[in-house]
Amino acid sequence: MSASRPIVLRTGYRGQTGMLNWALHRVTGLGIVLFVGMHVIAAFGMQQFANDLATAVTAFYESWGFQIFVYFCVLFHAFNGTRLALVDLFPALLRYQRELYWLQWIIFLPAYLLPVFFLLQTGLAAG
Repeated sequence: MSASRPIVLRTGYRGQTGMLNWALHRVTGLGIVLFVGMHVIAAFGMQQFANDLATAVTAFYESWGFQIFVYFCVLFHAFNGTRLALVDLFPALLRYQRELYWLQWIIFLPAYLLPVFFLLQTGLAAG
């Protein structure tokens, strides 16, 4: 009998520049699904039953903290998806993956942080 060898997943992934984007793209996709699911269930609950649970769920996803999370999810998922679509449509851009990552983050950060600054200002002033 030969000694057992560990099982190695062969994904082709080597943990380079795209690791953060790869993970965040999946997390933000789940965040969007979570928000839409909560919104649909709460709207249905409010319309059909008008119970306290639906009111609590609605209050939760309307809170400024959750809005910041949802805004991050939607904006990052959109920018990263656009970058991926460009690379798929124009394979020559594969040579510039690292530059495209940085460009994505350079555009994303101001587009995210400026509205979050105003949202936090309003949320903390009201709270």
